[in-house]
Amino acid sequence: MIKLKQNTWGKITLNECCEFQRGVTYSTKDEVDYDGIGILRANNINAENSKLNFDNLRLIRKEAKVKESQKLRKNDVLICTASGSLDHIGKVAFSKEDTDCYAGGFMGIIRPLEKEIEPNLLFNIFLSERFTTFIQNQRAGTNIQNLKFSNLENFEIPLPPLEEQKQIAALFQSIETAMEQVDGQEKNLHQLKHKLLRDLFSEKQEFGNHLKGKDFETVKFERIAINISERVEPKKTELTTYVGLEHLDADNLKIERTGTPDDVIGTKLKIYKGDIIFGKRRAYLRKVAVSHFDGIASAHSMILRANEKNIEKDFLPYFMQSDTFMSRAVQISEGSLSPTIKNKTLAVQEFILPKKEKQKELISVFKQFDTTMEQLKQQKTTLKNLKQKLLNEILG
Repeated sequence: MIKLKQNTWGKITLNECCEFQRGVTYSTKDEVDYDGIGILRANNINAENSKLNFDNLRLIRKEAKVKESQKLRKNDVLICTASGSLDHIGKVAFSKEDTDCYAGGFMGIIRPLEKEIEPNLLFNIFLSERFTTFIQNQRAGTNIQNLKFSNLENFEIPLPPLEEQKQIAALFQSIETAMEQVDGQEKNLHQLKHKLLRDLFSEKQEFGNHLKGKDFETVKFERIAINISERVEPKKTELTTYVGLEHLDADNLKIERTGTPDDVIGTKLKIYKGDIIFGKRRAYLRKVAVSHFDGIASAHSMILRANEKNIEKDFLPYFMQSDTFMSRAVQISEGSLSPTIKNKTLAVQEFILPKKEKQKELISVFKQFDTTMEQLKQQKTTLKNLKQKLLNEILG
């Protein structure tokens, strides 16, 4: 860790060390389906890691009125300045290279003057708790929330000597590199786990050399899973935890977030510790998790409990995570705008599964995957906390 010489630092406003550029404004008549100018919007910033993605770009015709200064360049910071969603205001991403894309109308570009401030240091200051708090206090508007450049320009930051700025930025970069390595390990483990699940429950019926054809059997879903449909009125229950589909993450059996019964109205489903919550609405979102508490859940979910006569309790969630189960769930969903699975339809679906006596060793393998991925998540959290601690020291 470098020793910060804060007694030698000055202060500077963003207006003194950056240029500001508003995004491209255009009419819907300018939009095209292909062969157009790429426009960056809030959804092109990954909320979790503040990285740019260039998927689902809005395209406008090449004859549309744009300025070269509105194109995102190397070392620019892209920021969301207006949105109907409070979560989007102030979202930032750092451009590591020149691009052919332009900031959209609800976006802005903050372009650091490199003689004044190191670009990577500036970007990390935008990720600080202090900047986040500043943004929350500056938002104006009702339906569409706005962040004014005039307010941003007055945001004051510490200014170490340029050489010290570079050292601090290099430290941030080393933390970022470590986080990317952890991300890579997590991604590889996730892919391997799902390949094993795919091979295990497909017609291949493979799991290394451990299982053979005689170790499998065909079963209806109703034989391995019991549908629980106990109803609860949120205002009349003593339970304190609510789980909606918005609280479940794709391909994650662990529930990371919850709400309370006070957040919702209408009859809900009761869940007990160990029950499986499956998003029967829009099954393509791949939402299935195991509850670690008693509570209530969205009526758009299906509450399932393993029939332990025919399946190991801990094996059922892994089967439901597989591509085989999820693909079938999508196939049997009914409706166009909000496709949903009927309990009776799922109950009669047939699947090829390893026999119960073979499931225990499979459970231990998949649990090890989950344990390792949880350890990797904790590593990322530690690195994020280290970064935030350093930012707090820099910003005072």
